[in-house]
Amino acid sequence: MKSEPWKVFGGELVAICRPLGDASDCREIVSRSEFRFMPQLSSGREPGERQGAMLPPSRRDFVSLTLSEEMETAVQITAQPDPVYVDAYVDFWRLNGDNPKHSFIVDLKSESRSILPEPPSERKDDSRGGSSSLQKLLQGKLNVSGLWKEEIHGLDLKKPVQQKSIISWREAVLEEEPASDTDTKDGEYQVEGRLEAVREAFRHAWKGYKEFAWGHDELKPISKSYGEWFGLGLTLIDALDTMWILNLKEEFAEAREWVSKELSFDKNVDVNLFESTIRILGGLLSTYHLTADSVFLEKAKDIGSRLMPAFNTPSKIPYSDVNIGKGTAHPPRWTSDSTVAEVTSIQLEFRELSRLTTDPKYKLAVMEVMRQVHDLDGKQDGLVPMFINTNSGLFTHQGIYTLGARADSYYEYLLKQWIQGGRKEKELLDDYLQAVEGVKKNLLNKSSPRGLTFVGEMSHGHFSPKMDHLVCFLPGTLALGTHFGLPDDHMELAKQLMETCYQMYVQMETGLSPEIVHFNMHEGSTQDVDVKPADRHNLLRPETVESLFYLYRLTKEKKYQQWGWEILQSFNKHTRVPTGGYTSINNVRDPAYPSPRDKMESFFLGETLKYFYLLFSEDPDLISLDKYVFNTEAHPLPIWSQAE
Repeated sequence: MKSEPWKVFGGELVAICRPLGDASDCREIVSRSEFRFMPQLSSGREPGERQGAMLPPSRRDFVSLTLSEEMETAVQITAQPDPVYVDAYVDFWRLNGDNPKHSFIVDLKSESRSILPEPPSERKDDSRGGSSSLQKLLQGKLNVSGLWKEEIHGLDLKKPVQQKSIISWREAVLEEEPASDTDTKDGEYQVEGRLEAVREAFRHAWKGYKEFAWGHDELKPISKSYGEWFGLGLTLIDALDTMWILNLKEEFAEAREWVSKELSFDKNVDVNLFESTIRILGGLLSTYHLTADSVFLEKAKDIGSRLMPAFNTPSKIPYSDVNIGKGTAHPPRWTSDSTVAEVTSIQLEFRELSRLTTDPKYKLAVMEVMRQVHDLDGKQDGLVPMFINTNSGLFTHQGIYTLGARADSYYEYLLKQWIQGGRKEKELLDDYLQAVEGVKKNLLNKSSPRGLTFVGEMSHGHFSPKMDHLVCFLPGTLALGTHFGLPDDHMELAKQLMETCYQMYVQMETGLSPEIVHFNMHEGSTQDVDVKPADRHNLLRPETVESLFYLYRLTKEKKYQQWGWEILQSFNKHTRVPTGGYTSINNVRDPAYPSPRDKMESFFLGETLKYFYLLFSEDPDLISLDKYVFNTEAHPLPIWSQAE
C-alpha cells in the first residue's frame, strides 16, 4: 500500500507505515500527542537525507521514531533507550517546511517495557535533581550529535549548529519563537496535542480500573486488583464529570449504565461524611448539571438524605462517620472531635442539594455549622484550629494553625460559598479576607537561598517551615478571588506561591512533589527544600495542577501551561503502570526506584486529570468561572443567580 504522509495532529489515530509496505507493516498511534524533537546526525544515512528522532513524552512504550524526507528511502530505526532531547514542539507541516512534495514517513519501533523503574539491584546513582534527560542537559555543555536547537522553520538538519551551555532547568526549556503567520495554527496544534495527551492518560487509567476494579472504590494497578473504602464505586463516580468534560463518550456511557443499574446506597456500611459528600454527592450533582440526566440527581438525593444523621449531635457540629444503611452516625472511635476542614467543606454540596430539591433542611444544617465557627473564640487573625468537638461545639487543640491537612478547605470554602451564593453573604467574605491577612501576618515566610515564598505552620507561637502539598490549593483560590474583585495583591501572592509549588516538583529527582516539604530559612543554605524520609511519597494529588489552571485561566501566562506539561510528563514517567492505571509512589527522590504503592486514588481521575485538561484548554467557556464554582474535589457546581 502507499503510505500516507504522517500528520502529528491528524485524526484520532494515525497509521504509521513502512514505505512501500503492506498493511501488516502499519501501526496505529494516537496522533494528537505532543512530541519532543531531537535533531541529530545519523551515521549511514544517504547523501542529502535529513533525519530527526522524535519521542512521545506520554507514550513511553515507543523507543524512537525516525523521520525520512524521501518516500523511497527505507526508514532507519534508531534505538535510543535514554536519548537526550530538548523541549521543542513541532508538527509535520512545520517540519516539512515549504516543500509539500516531500513527505515524512514515520516508522515505529515499539518495545514492551515497564513504565515502572527497575528494582533496587539495578539502580543507577542519580544524585542530581530532575529527570535523567534533564540531568544530562545540566552537565555543562550539551552535545546532541553536534546539534542544539534553532528555529524550526527552515531547519537544516545537515548543518551543525553551535553547541550551547545549559546552566539551569529553565534554560533547558524551549525558548519562545518569534511571532509569525503560522503561530496561531501552530498554537492550535500544541493545544490539541496536550489535550489528547490528557485524554490518553485518562483512557489508560480507565483501562486499568475497568479491567481490574470495575464497580469498586479504588484500583490497585500493580497487583491488578482493587481496594474498598466505602464499597460504592468511588473512582467511577468521581470520574463521571471528568469523562464528560474530556468528551469520552463511550467511557461515560458505560459508567452511566453502572450508576443507573448497579449503584445502591442501601448498604450497612460506615462512610466518612466529608469524603462521601465531596466525592459522591458532589460528583453526582456536578454530572447532573452537565448532562441534565435525572438519574444522577435521583442518586444525589438518595445519598444526601442518608448522610443527614451526621448532624444529629448535641452541638449540631456533625459527626465524621455515618452508616448510610442504618441511619446512624458517630465520631471516630478514638475521639469525639471532628476536623474543622471536614465540617466546613461540605457546604457547597448540601446548599446545592437544597436548591435543587427545594428542601431547605440540607442548607440549614451546613450553614448552622458555618454560623457557629464564625462566632467561636480560639481563632488567631482569622486562622482556625484543626479540631472541633461535636459535643461542645468548641475548638480543641488550640494554638496550632495550618493551611494543610485538617484545615485547608475551610479557607477554600469561605470564598467559594460566597461565590456560589451570588456574592451576597458578607460574613463569609469577611472571614475569608481576615484569614488571608492572618496567613500573611503569621504563616508567610521566605526560603534560603532563592527566597521562595511559602506558607508554614504555627504551633503555640512557634513558626515551623513545614508546608503540605495540600497548601498548593491556595494560589488558585487567591487568584479566583481576584476574578471577583478581591484585592490585586492577592494575585501577586498567588503568583509567588505558584512558583514555590512548582519548585516543589522540579527540585525533586523524579520531577514530582513530595507530600510535605520543609523550607530552609538559614543564611548559607544551599537548597531551599528539605524532605524528610517519611514525607517523600506522592499520592497523585491535584492541588498544584488545580492552581496552575486558575493562574493560566486568569492571567494567560503560558509558563503555567508549560509547568503543568512538565508535571504530566513526570507522572507518565514515574507513576504510569503498563497494564493500566497510575500508582502513588513512596519516594520522589529516587527516580531509579520510587517504590510504587500500588494504589490509584479516585481523585487522580476526579481532579488531577480534569485540571490538566482545563489547564491546557484555551476555551474560557469550558466550565466558565463566571458560571461554575468547583468543589474541593473538582466537581463544578453552578453559581446561583443574584435573584436566588
